Amino acid sequence: MIDATRSTTAAAAAPASSSGATSMAGAEDRFLKLLVAQLNNQDPMNPMDNAQMTSQMAQINTVTSVQQVNDTLRSLSTQLSSLQLLQGSSLVGHDVLVEGSTLALKDGKTSGAIDLDTKADSVRIDILSAGGQVVDSIDLGAQSAGRHSFDWNASGHLATGAPTFRVTATLGGAKVTSTSLARATVVSVGSENGAMNVQLQGLGSVAYGSVRTIL
Repeated sequence: MIDATRSTTAAAAAPASSSGATSMAGAEDRFLKLLVAQLNNQDPMNPMDNAQMTSQMAQINTVTSVQQVNDTLRSLSTQLSSLQLLQGSSLVGHDVLVEGSTLALKDGKTSGAIDLDTKADSVRIDILSAGGQVVDSIDLGAQSAGRHSFDWNASGHLATGAPTFRVTATLGGAKVTSTSLARATVVSVGSENGAMNVQLQGLGSVAYGSVRTIL
């Protein structure tokens, strides 16, 4: 007797290059041909009973249903990506905050922000050259927990390469944990391998999910 389960499994493993609909249509056609051949060649003294035939029909129906669900999910994923890309395009021209410590220079000025986990009685921002040397410092004094922004006049910064910043925050001499946030302008929004990315002026490409705030 022909093993319909093995035949159905082989059909379900069709090459990925074939479309879902074509693959399943071919699988169903092969299954029906095998079933007809099985019926034509069965032992007249021991014919296939209804339960066995129903079981084999259920197997191909299950494979078909799974393929249809997969096709639907792929379609929804494509539509969702297109919708996100359309929504993301509205960011172009806006400034955003992303996690990072690189400062994007614009017209001799730059800005950044920090997130403090707890309050601090002393917060200092050190501006570093591309080589890691301190070129300036900004004293923010005592600050509460949360987000705080800062500006830096970079007109005197003549060194090549983008500057970065380092945060030193303490409370009673103990270190306060903080997160550095870079500010930059969105130039474009794109998608690669199903993942959205944002092109930032002076910072390059970052993942869409890394955008913390739209300003």
